[in-house]
Amino acid sequence: MVKFSTDYIAAGGNRNPAAADWDEATGLLAFGSGRNVALWKPSTISILEGHTGSINCISVASTRQILASGAADATIKLWRVGYQNNQWETTLLQTIQTEPRFIPLALTLSTLDLDNLLLAAAGTRGDIYVYATRSEQKLIHQVTLSGHEGWIRSLAITSEHDEANSAFLLASASQDKYIRLWRIRKNADSEKGGAQDSNGSIDFESLLSNKAHRVETSSKSYSFTFEALLLGHDDWIYKVSWRRIAGKLRLLSASADNSLAMWDSDAPSGVWICTTRLGEISAQKGSTTATGSMGGFWIGLWSADGQSVVSLGRTGSWRLWNYDSDRQRWVQGVGISGHTRSVMDIAWATDGSYLLSTGSDQTTRLHAEWIDGRKRSWHEFARPQIHGYDVNSIDTVGAFQFVSGADEKLLRVFDEPKSTAELLRRLCGIRTALEEKLPEAANIPVLGLSNKAVQGTPENLPNGTVAPDGDVLSQSNDSADMAIQDSSDPPNEDDLARHTLWPEREKLYGHGYEISAVAARHDGSLIATACKASSLDHAVIRVFEAQDWRELKPPLRAHSLTVTSLRFSDDGRSLLSTGRDRQWAVFAIYGNKSPTFRLIDNNLKAHSRMILSGCWAPTTAGGMIVTGGRDKTSKLWLVLDTSKEPKQTLTASAPITAVDMLSHLVRDMLVLAVATEGGDVSIYFLEMATFAVKSYYSLEDTLRPVTSITQLLWRPLPASEDESRGGDESLGQVALSSDDCCLRVLSISLDRLK
Repeated sequence: MVKFSTDYIAAGGNRNPAAADWDEATGLLAFGSGRNVALWKPSTISILEGHTGSINCISVASTRQILASGAADATIKLWRVGYQNNQWETTLLQTIQTEPRFIPLALTLSTLDLDNLLLAAAGTRGDIYVYATRSEQKLIHQVTLSGHEGWIRSLAITSEHDEANSAFLLASASQDKYIRLWRIRKNADSEKGGAQDSNGSIDFESLLSNKAHRVETSSKSYSFTFEALLLGHDDWIYKVSWRRIAGKLRLLSASADNSLAMWDSDAPSGVWICTTRLGEISAQKGSTTATGSMGGFWIGLWSADGQSVVSLGRTGSWRLWNYDSDRQRWVQGVGISGHTRSVMDIAWATDGSYLLSTGSDQTTRLHAEWIDGRKRSWHEFARPQIHGYDVNSIDTVGAFQFVSGADEKLLRVFDEPKSTAELLRRLCGIRTALEEKLPEAANIPVLGLSNKAVQGTPENLPNGTVAPDGDVLSQSNDSADMAIQDSSDPPNEDDLARHTLWPEREKLYGHGYEISAVAARHDGSLIATACKASSLDHAVIRVFEAQDWRELKPPLRAHSLTVTSLRFSDDGRSLLSTGRDRQWAVFAIYGNKSPTFRLIDNNLKAHSRMILSGCWAPTTAGGMIVTGGRDKTSKLWLVLDTSKEPKQTLTASAPITAVDMLSHLVRDMLVLAVATEGGDVSIYFLEMATFAVKSYYSLEDTLRPVTSITQLLWRPLPASEDESRGGDESLGQVALSSDDCCLRVLSISLDRLK
């Protein structure tokens, strides 16, 4: 029996202000990630499926284990969520179609009393729509509140006092740069001619010139009146959030002006004033993501005790601030991060020590396992490349470099800087033999796309530092405590975006269209590349020597359409290519210095539809390759087999997008992992002699992606180095990248074969 377990999920948050909520009762943080709802508690993540559009807003009803989600499909869904025995239990309760039709951008879900729920929703209209439960515990639309002059981006509700009969306060934030407060009272109070405060006196002023809106529940009725207008932000306000701290009610707001503001009510006057601001107040404010600016804070949330706040910016990463009572200041802590768009490709380090991922959010990210005493957890440790194009492919080149290809006609090679190597050594136990000539760090020139090497850490360089080629480097004036060299924690978002870039070593030219595939030989001496193509002239494979970055001529020809994948064999003597023209080809490599390539085998009709992925079997299998295609089959072939027939054909329920075979035998069997466009992952055990399927296992629905898997790779570590607990034999770890913005690392162990 094969056991699957999730070691790591990197999921970037959606860039929507209301697409997250933090439940004070359970400590659960729910946020939208693509079409998924991601649950963070605080190190375990689960996924809810159901919406057909991107998640825009989420709200949790405290103590009721119910959350509401709104999406671009113009629907609002209610879920019941539980966490027991280290497992998530979820149930869909209700689906609401917005009428009049609008896209929900903000939700707030609250319990008015023990029996009734209140839901306020807003979005692409300037009105707030209020729903409440009546019969059968279903939410029904009852009231529409108007006043804002722009789209409403956030809603938050809380009780005004701790008393049982306290009124409620509803805060709404809009693109009109204002925050409006609304008071909600039971009708028993308002029918007496005025509102009563906690001392029993009537507050006529709060109701002056206000229209009361009535809401009926199954047992009580309530009235809504306008309370206050808050001014202080200079740009759109994306998020508001309430929290009661030491008996005092506070409001947190996040804005596109790159700030978090904390609002308190002045006791004598009742006027709401801003008392604390957090955020990016520096020379970098207003700059682009290439130099680390967030482009505004999209989300701001309180923790249950009010001693922590989190914020989400345009990079999809969560920032965490904790209040240090000794120093009486807010200090940034360790958050989580991930890609905000499709993860297109991944690559393990040659020794499996870290994982690189790249995607359509135009970034390349380095992930590794943080060793903190006896605790181990995966985190993003560097962001080597922040690009201006979607990055499609990546591979590691030796121990200190990687090469990436994007929606441009060239490839870029990057060197690992000393700052990143030292960080990985100190926090992850990854030891490398550093070369003294490597630069300390890198930075991006103003208006440039190339990371320039700099000597000395970026925060110690003055503004306007000039690189050797004459480019002026963009620098910040951040204080020394922002440096990653002295940190005992993984880098926070500000450090990732500014201080973990890798310097660019070389550009590789030659292709005429966007790069589609790249592969490096295991010793790092050769790099094979391909681009999108619709003709023989462009459907070529170009090979570069890593020693002097010279292209080996002539380019390799075998395909007539785009080459979809490239893989070198484990011994480095052969190169496998697959293409949209439904064929695979194998080139033999001769010589070490200025090697030559020769086409030794190919199959022009290997699949009935395009081939999307290919890989090599271990060398003990005698020159075997595996291909997977859109015809929903995966086939095993022997190179130089004159029959041109597959030795085994495996079928799947959806087009196969990625295949990879374990680099060693397990109980004298080959182990093949197959991923599909539907998010399925299957593990096959094949007899070495006959290639017959001995057994196979599929990944559970709760662990697999919900959309197409773009790449699947086994971690290059022998099983003997990663023995699992409890007597099971570890097969190792496999990394998955997918279109749902997620990167997953799974552990797979073997007990017995069925």
